[in-house]
Amino acid sequence: MVPVIPRSHFSIAFIFLFHFFAMTPVAFAQPAAPPPMALTLEQAIQYAADHYPTVRAGIEQVNASTAGVDVARSAYLPRLDSLWQLNRATANNVFGQLLPQATIPALTGPVLPSASSQNVWGSAAGALFSWEPFDFGLRHAGVLGAEATVIHARADEALTRLDVQNAVAQAFLNVLAAQRAVAAVQADVDRRNVLLRSVQTLVNNQLRPGADASRADAERAAAQTRVSQGQQALLIAQATLTRMLGVAAGTAVTIAGDPLLAHIPPADITPSAATTHPLAQLRQAAVDQARASEQAVARTDIPRLFVESSVFARGSGAKANGLLDGGIDGFGLDRANWAAGVQVIFPNVFDFSARRARTAAAAASERAKSALYDEALLTITTEQQTAAALLQTTRAIAANTPVELAAARQSEMQARARYEAGLASIIEIADAQSLLSQAEVQDQLARVDVWRALLAAATAQGDLAPFITLVRQP
Repeated sequence: MVPVIPRSHFSIAFIFLFHFFAMTPVAFAQPAAPPPMALTLEQAIQYAADHYPTVRAGIEQVNASTAGVDVARSAYLPRLDSLWQLNRATANNVFGQLLPQATIPALTGPVLPSASSQNVWGSAAGALFSWEPFDFGLRHAGVLGAEATVIHARADEALTRLDVQNAVAQAFLNVLAAQRAVAAVQADVDRRNVLLRSVQTLVNNQLRPGADASRADAERAAAQTRVSQGQQALLIAQATLTRMLGVAAGTAVTIAGDPLLAHIPPADITPSAATTHPLAQLRQAAVDQARASEQAVARTDIPRLFVESSVFARGSGAKANGLLDGGIDGFGLDRANWAAGVQVIFPNVFDFSARRARTAAAAASERAKSALYDEALLTITTEQQTAAALLQTTRAIAANTPVELAAARQSEMQARARYEAGLASIIEIADAQSLLSQAEVQDQLARVDVWRALLAAATAQGDLAPFITLVRQP
């Protein structure tokens, strides 16, 4: 005999299991964090060009406009339209003219002696071949406009790629500059800690007043504040670089920028014509688009010639004598016809004022696009001149900062020795250390600024390839 377990025992067991599983931690699968990325400047530029969303959108826009050229060229092909229909309707007809419209269905056949509500089947099938052998340049203007659209899309994609590459390179150099600045101000903190311990020893031995220790402590605290500010700038620069790279959220990005600062390339960016810049090509493509549109408008007032032929058949359950067949005779095609001929379509005679307005608007649009093209050349030329002056200045500064740094180090050493010998005040050594910290930061940033100027020069030329070549040099 199987023992019967009381229900109360089941309840106790259920409560026990519920609390057991409720209190037991359950391990849920957490999504793995993306692996960190370590990029050189060249790798960062290439990664952004391959992955940034606006660059990908520009590439797809080029693909779409390229397909538009095929659409424009298809206008040269003939048309062959066909249809088949079946309907059930009454056959009442009246004699008289009906103005052209698209609401009342067409009805053919004789007028019946009386109206009837009976209805019959009707069917129709046909095909129309139409070809325009001559258009006096109308379709060619459409093709030119589509090809100009492709050139415009390619120039826009190239300009977008240039802007993204320039932005990510600037972000990379900003991170590098922030790292170097933090390292320099951290070295200043270390020196001031050493000075503070030395001053406290002298104060404890009553060789220096207590005010010296307070001043040294204040200088050290101010230097630590500069470190915190530099770290804040570094975090912001790293976030900007991550965004410009277009990487997945949460991906850690580190840079390898030390090789850049190991040398400053002696060569400059070779100047190029302003017309080769993507911005100039973009504006020139807009001018070509407007010119093609003007040509198309100018050809809309020319007659159009079409060669056409048609084959069609009709079937109806209504007889010419007025008899209506209630069966399915209308399903079949009772009568067939063919036709061939030439059709000339003349433009609307009263459309001359609208055509003149459209022509004037197209001409004005072309002149506006030409003015924007001239403005683009001025902008590019100014940017090239500015970048050349910036590069010259940053090279001079980078050549001078080592001299400044060496003198600041010597001054700091002498001030510290004089202070320890009791020949100088705490203010003199604090000023010397501030000067040394400033010189260290300037020396670190001067090399980065040279690379920034080289980047600006390459961007003003419209091509970062020469800049990347300088980056690759050992």
